[in-house]
This record gives sequence, structure tokens and C-alpha cells, in this order.
Amino acid sequence: MAAGGRSFDTWLVSGALGVAGLLALHSAVPNGIGRLGSLLETFLPWLGAAVPVLACAALVLRSWAGLLACLAPGTVWLWMFGGVWFSSPPGPYNLTVVQHNVADDNADPAGTARALLATRAGLIAVEELTPAARPVYQRVLDASHPHRAVHGTVGLWSAYPLSDVRPVDIRPEGFPESWRRALRATVSAPGGRIAVYVVHLPSVRLGPTGLASAARDESATLLGARIAADPAGRLLVVGDLNGTVQDRGLSPLTSRLHAPPSGFAFSWPAGLPVARIDQVLARGAEVTDVSALEATGSDHLPVLGRVLLR
Repeated sequence: MAAGGRSFDTWLVSGALGVAGLLALHSAVPNGIGRLGSLLETFLPWLGAAVPVLACAALVLRSWAGLLACLAPGTVWLWMFGGVWFSSPPGPYNLTVVQHNVADDNADPAGTARALLATRAGLIAVEELTPAARPVYQRVLDASHPHRAVHGTVGLWSAYPLSDVRPVDIRPEGFPESWRRALRATVSAPGGRIAVYVVHLPSVRLGPTGLASAARDESATLLGARIAADPAGRLLVVGDLNGTVQDRGLSPLTSRLHAPPSGFAFSWPAGLPVARIDQVLARGAEVTDVSALEATGSDHLPVLGRVLLR
């Protein structure tokens, strides 16, 4: 019995320390084989779910060493995500933007457009906007958001004047010229002018060989270079990045931008959200809060960001 108890202690302590190690040292997990590092970082907050499981097992097995060891991953998780989990009330803001991958197979584009309109956001950014659905969104949104920019499958409706609207080429090598999924516009918002990018990075796939994200990563690198060269003092990047801000594959882009300080706001998949791959990121401005909204006819949830233009 004593030997069995020591065995339980060993397994539980090893498991707890392993979880703590993956949390704290996730960047050390190699990405060369199957993008394992990116895969881990996509779902990194969910490692915290192992802590109560291990703690309950320790209590059932009366492993006090195992229970004590659970403090390690619990502490690391709180250090990394506590500020996000225990979110404070939204800070001050003077611009709101709702971002949504509306899905190209959305059976109710009018209902989705009305849901976006109901947020009363000054900016409405959408991806997977099809030629057939575009007139539907125009009918619903144009009256309150008369300033519009569309390029390929991405669009921006604004309650404020737009200028300097241009396409942005973030096509990975080998993608056809018809692949058009990024635009830039300057918005004359009440708090001042701000450049806004609406983007949709290539999809990733999870298969037997791991996470297939090479095209997305290449597109993120192209967009990151474009952001670095943009002279705008204030800038927003909104869109479906097909990755979380922790995912190192997006670091050429996300390292140049600031993420919201609180709120997990998981946005995908809509039925059971496990990750926020729809982002509102800023440079020279502050996204003070981000939240996921109720489901529409899409497989993503809309994400609402509150932005402070100083």
C-alpha cells in the first residue's frame, strides 16, 4: 500500500510539474515537426483545466504531495492568464468596432447583418463576404454606416468618413491573384484619424502530421511587414487571423501590435468556442476591452472591441 501511495505521488507530482513546465516554457516546444508549438499555444489557456483534475485525483488518492504540487501549475496559470480571467470593467473608450467572419455559407446574412448593426459599433468589419451576400449587408448597414470599403471577401462599414482606401496583398506564394482578403482604410473617427486593416489570413488544418499553418504564417509575415512600414501613428488590425495571439506563427504580426488586456472572448467554433482567432489589435491606440457576442448564422462568434484613441 505504501509503495502504491508513493507511485501515486510520483505520477501526480510529475503531471503537475509537467503542466507547469508546458505553461511556462511553451515557447521551448519545437515548431519544426507538425507545428507542435503553435498547436500548444493555440489552446494554451486550457492547460489550466488540468489543475482541478489533478487536485481532485490527489484528494481522492490522499496524495498530499500531489496536491501540493498542483500549486505550481495553478500559480503559473494565474500569472499568465489571471489578468484575463479576472477581468475588470471596460476602461474608457471612444471607438467601438465589431469584427465577424460571417461565413460564406451563412444561410441568414440579413439576420447576421442585423445582429452586427444592433451592437451600435461605429465600425463593422466582416470576412467571407460573398458577392451574393454583399447586397444584403448593404441594405441593412448602409443607412447607419454609409461609408463602405470592400475588397474581395473582406469589407468595412463605417459610421465615419473613410479615405485612402486600398487593397493589401498578403497572398502566400502560389495563391491565385483572385485571393483577395485584406484592405486598409483611414477612418476619421471622433477621437481622430486611425488606419484600419481588415484581414482574413489563410486557414489552418489539423491532421495526422500536425498543424498545417505554413500559408497562414507566410501571410502573417507579409502583413507584419506592411504594418511595420505603415506611417500611421494610430492603427487597428481587425479580422480572422486563424490563430490566437499566443501562437508564435503569428508573431511577425502580433509582435508589432497590442492585444486587449482582459477577456478570453473565445470566438471559434461558435457552437463550443475554445479559442479566439478573431482579433482586434492596435498600435498607437488602446483596445481596452474585447468580448464575444451571441452566435449568428456563422461558425464564428462576432467579437466587439472598445478602443481608446488618445
